[in-house]
Amino acid sequence: MALPSSPAASAPASAGERWPPLESSPEVFNQLMWSLGVPEDEAEFHDVYGLDADALDMVPHPVLAVILCFPDPPQDAIYPSDLLLSYGEKETWDQVYFIKQIESLGNACGTIALIHAVGNSSSQINLVENSCLDVFFKSTASMDPYERALFLEKDDAMVKAHSLAASAGVTELCDVVEEHYICFVAVNGTLTELDGMKDGPIKHGSSSSKSLLQDAVPVIEGIMRSIPDSISFNLMVLSRKQNNAGTAS
Repeated sequence: MALPSSPAASAPASAGERWPPLESSPEVFNQLMWSLGVPEDEAEFHDVYGLDADALDMVPHPVLAVILCFPDPPQDAIYPSDLLLSYGEKETWDQVYFIKQIESLGNACGTIALIHAVGNSSSQINLVENSCLDVFFKSTASMDPYERALFLEKDDAMVKAHSLAASAGVTELCDVVEEHYICFVAVNGTLTELDGMKDGPIKHGSSSSKSLLQDAVPVIEGIMRSIPDSISFNLMVLSRKQNNAGTAS
């Protein structure tokens, strides 16, 4: 299961019903991504079964994005990324595609993480022309994160695809969602964390497309240490299909 932190848990019922939680599984995310306009032969989500070197070596490359589903931390937890959020670097935000998760988006953080993953991999993925994602990215390219959130809220095609993907999961939906999705990408040589519940992208140091997954591991381990009593973590990567690696225009 997965979804927004405490503010989303208290969202109006209509928002939660319009944006139900997504199950954290490659099957669900692939169905959603492919239905939105990423061709099946372009990219695919995969599970990551561990953070040790052997498990990371099993992950199909190249990795375009990393998505973490994790429990809401306790109120007294020191969330590592909160210490790094840089409010003084807004001039660089136009280089990162970021969308804010507003209350009316309910449990949309799974779809927002997917949008972050694909939106920051545009040079590596060829979208179907005039598909839902193609139209969404073109329409919101010049918007700020909040305006993009309002656009997403009213995007009925995106809502329908999200709902279909949510219903495809095998985990029973519950009334209170206590998990959340975030995304990691490498943009302009920087490991960047994208969490719609935050005020903006969070920079974690240098990274590249070749080392993205390995570079994200210390940050992920820090999040896990901040929530020591939970085992409800799930990690996925978005990988470019090998037959198309390096061919995007």
